[in-house]
Amino acid sequence: MQESTDSVLGPYRVLDLADEKGLLCGKILGDLGADVIKIERPGGDATRNLGPYYHDEVDPEKSLFWFALNTSKRGITLDIEKEEGKRIFRELVKTADFVIESFSPGYMDSLGLGYSELEKINSKVIMVSISPFGQTGPYRDYKTSDIVAWAMGGNMAGYGDADRPPYHFSHHSQAYLNAGCDGAQGALTALYHRHSTGEGQQVDVSIQEAIVQCTEHITAGWDQAHRLQQRAMPTDKKGERLTQIWPCKDGHVSWFYWGGVMSLRTNVPMVKWMEAEGEADEFLLNYDWANFGMQVNPEDLARIEEPTAKFFLSRTKEELFEGALKYGVQLYPVSTPEDMVNSRQLESRNFWVKLEHPELNDTIMYPGSISGMELAPPKLYQRAPLVGEHNKEVYEELGITGDKLDELARNGII
Repeated sequence: MQESTDSVLGPYRVLDLADEKGLLCGKILGDLGADVIKIERPGGDATRNLGPYYHDEVDPEKSLFWFALNTSKRGITLDIEKEEGKRIFRELVKTADFVIESFSPGYMDSLGLGYSELEKINSKVIMVSISPFGQTGPYRDYKTSDIVAWAMGGNMAGYGDADRPPYHFSHHSQAYLNAGCDGAQGALTALYHRHSTGEGQQVDVSIQEAIVQCTEHITAGWDQAHRLQQRAMPTDKKGERLTQIWPCKDGHVSWFYWGGVMSLRTNVPMVKWMEAEGEADEFLLNYDWANFGMQVNPEDLARIEEPTAKFFLSRTKEELFEGALKYGVQLYPVSTPEDMVNSRQLESRNFWVKLEHPELNDTIMYPGSISGMELAPPKLYQRAPLVGEHNKEVYEELGITGDKLDELARNGII
């Protein structure tokens, strides 16, 4: 259990029933110091079968996905579909401040464990329910996936190549991570309300709505300029495709020849930088950048991009980044995972955290926790739990020990 003296949520307990749709919610609360108890079905959560795996060894106890989203949690097993499991869960609810679940709407009610029943047991409990489309509405019973959430949340209409199918935004489910953050925010807001009123409540998180919130920039574009963002490659007025990601000596950089007013702010400094290095030809130096994007033709575009490509290829990402800072050019290195691990900026802020994994006889590096509060900083308190690792510890708190614990295990309750 987390120490409460140096954390924001130390006095509070969370029962985490979520699958991948809501795991981040519990992790955030745990990193803030709450005693998060991850409840898995006997044998382990299906999310443990999501890779990649430690050393590529396919094993539910070695899922790096599981490791990443379950730090700062204790772990128990419990079958809440069986009557004895329901009884034990209700006893746990008496000790809890939060319950997180991501089942289909109505599932917890069907077990007699919905919010209306849990508040009778503990009137202060806050239940965070994360589902594809929320607990109400005509879509409440529909399923989802990450790509469905991005499509029905409106984002997919504005990104990608117009001549290609929609693409998956991330290797793992970014939509679920967004919803997990919303769930944690809702939980903390409900806790603030509870401090004022003494009342618990149900927090209804829709994954679709979590993605709709990511379209604010699209609506702003319409409100301010009556411009609707659509799926298309960056092009000039004549439809010529413009390069955005350029190879360099040790990887790639992001740089874009802008049109219109931005051309003078970005393209001209780029040419001045190339001139200072003796690599800008007369065509670049004499080009009418104020009208770039309005009248560029394929031949001119080739004459612009060819020396630029050579300029980038002869330099490293670091050299290009330093030069961009010097000349005020909006160019950025495309960071790889290795670059992030070796980032001077992240190292200076102690972002990376090493956690011991005794079961692997190894130490694994993790991204740090959210925010950097000075007086009570969040932190990764412990690695993700093994299957049922804390059964004895947690159930003993309920007075379940020895033979009774063994009996529950034999009967598939835990």
